[in-house]
Amino acid sequence: MMLLQDKVAIIYGAGGAVGGAVAQAFTRHGAQVYLTGRTLSAVQATATRLQHTGRVADAACVDATDAAQVQSYLDRIIARTGRLDISFHAVGLEDVQGAPLLEMSLADVARPVERAVKTQFITATSVARQMVRAGSGVILGITAEVPGTNTGGFGIACAATELLFKQLALEVGRHGVRALCLRSSGSPDAPGVDEVFEQHARLRGLTRAEFEAQLGQGLALKRLPKLAEIGDAAVLAASDLASAMTVSSLNVTCGSACP
Repeated sequence: MMLLQDKVAIIYGAGGAVGGAVAQAFTRHGAQVYLTGRTLSAVQATATRLQHTGRVADAACVDATDAAQVQSYLDRIIARTGRLDISFHAVGLEDVQGAPLLEMSLADVARPVERAVKTQFITATSVARQMVRAGSGVILGITAEVPGTNTGGFGIACAATELLFKQLALEVGRHGVRALCLRSSGSPDAPGVDEVFEQHARLRGLTRAEFEAQLGQGLALKRLPKLAEIGDAAVLAASDLASAMTVSSLNVTCGSACP
């Protein structure tokens, strides 16, 4: 069963591990995807991996901090397809982790927060305007379980993102547009997450494997979610099966009880 048959989707941050996993899941379920990112070579690498699907419409260099670039690319999509059904944001935060706030600079803490708010606001509001005119659409983002020790501005950025999405969802819901975040506890098979886990493990005097196992023990399933599971959750959230879901965060943590 293809849950996104003939839907048109744009993915911001498609060159990253999460963006790539979501692109794979979207194409597997029938969506036509437009892949974007700041580093064209990384975006094209994702497109190459998905060539067999025949559903990668384009791979483009788009800087999500540049409102003019974002709007210009959206205009190209609309001119080509006449619509946009789904937006997924997985742009990296350039965060620094592995030290307590008392030992960090304001610049290091503020950077991911500013980047999250700026890129999410630019991309989400740009696609929302188009979706409001069309009377339908789904805007998705990804965050992580917060708060957490020694995560710097990362958790603050995630909290800000979820609040931004909730406010947007409340404002555009009457126009048939949904907005929600997927909340993950971190996918250990993502290179960026693996690097962060290494940092936290060293800080606690643990091996990388011990740190991951320790995190998993606090979850109902006793493990962390894989990238493919994040992709599947994004498909569900974007599909008509989730038509009543908005102003919320979808728990894809493998069983965290945190609200």
